Amino acid sequence: MNLSLTNKPKSDLLFNLAIIILCLSIFLIVVYPLFFVVIASISDSNMVSKGLVTLFPRNISFFGFEKILQDARIWTGYRNTLIYTLGGTAVNLIFTLPAAFALSRKEFKPRKLLMFLFTFTMFFNGGLIPTYLLYRDVGLIDSMWVFIIPSAVNVYNLIIARSFFETSIPDSLYEAAALDGCSYAKFFVTVALPLSKAVISVVGLYYLVQHWNDFFTGLVFIRDYEKQPLQIVLRDILLSNQASAGGAGTLGDGYGQQYADQIKYGAIIVSTLPILVIYPFLQKYFDKGVMIGAMKG
Repeated sequence: MNLSLTNKPKSDLLFNLAIIILCLSIFLIVVYPLFFVVIASISDSNMVSKGLVTLFPRNISFFGFEKILQDARIWTGYRNTLIYTLGGTAVNLIFTLPAAFALSRKEFKPRKLLMFLFTFTMFFNGGLIPTYLLYRDVGLIDSMWVFIIPSAVNVYNLIIARSFFETSIPDSLYEAAALDGCSYAKFFVTVALPLSKAVISVVGLYYLVQHWNDFFTGLVFIRDYEKQPLQIVLRDILLSNQASAGGAGTLGDGYGQQYADQIKYGAIIVSTLPILVIYPFLQKYFDKGVMIGAMKG
């Protein structure tokens, strides 16, 4: 039976109204900083610094974007980051998903020991200096593989994928396939993976964002500027601009104090726009995937 809003008790109406106001408030708190970055990136920097830009851009100018995109280093950084992100995510999924499937099988006897060893690495590591020495000895310093091989498996994402296989792929499904002579490998490729679009999308997005935002690896382990990721390139552009604006000399292409905010906010948009574009296409899987393991079945 459908009941109109007028037939509901006042307490229910007030509760619904309060929920709507709360949700709108949270939405505005989350969205407004992103919106402000966009309008500040195309507004006059002096008005931004004086607090005159709040809801609409003032004295629209695309100078910041022009200077950022005219810098040849941007395109080198974009190229490198795309290679590290796409290649790294592919390697991550190739290693993570089979490992998670194997660890989800109850008949796999060493799974508890292996899971303990994986989990141990989440809390303990050798530290920066031993890690640097290890990478140097195996030839990863100043190599693109330093972005891919050491992070081939993220334990948190491994746990998410394992939980999905445990709760969403019933044992009876494998038993039925085994009666037809299906091996574990064939079952994983032909049955488990097609049913795992949600977890693949979620884990893939986590890996994608991890590689895209990877700043520390390039800062510490890469010396060749031609191999630096986008995040390091944007950092250098910002430092060049700040040094020039502060009167500390000119490093690279300085653009002066009056354009400092435009370049700063423009750099934020340039670095985050690709991820924001990709997310809507994965959202339908992401909503389901974040609930993985929350309930049985």
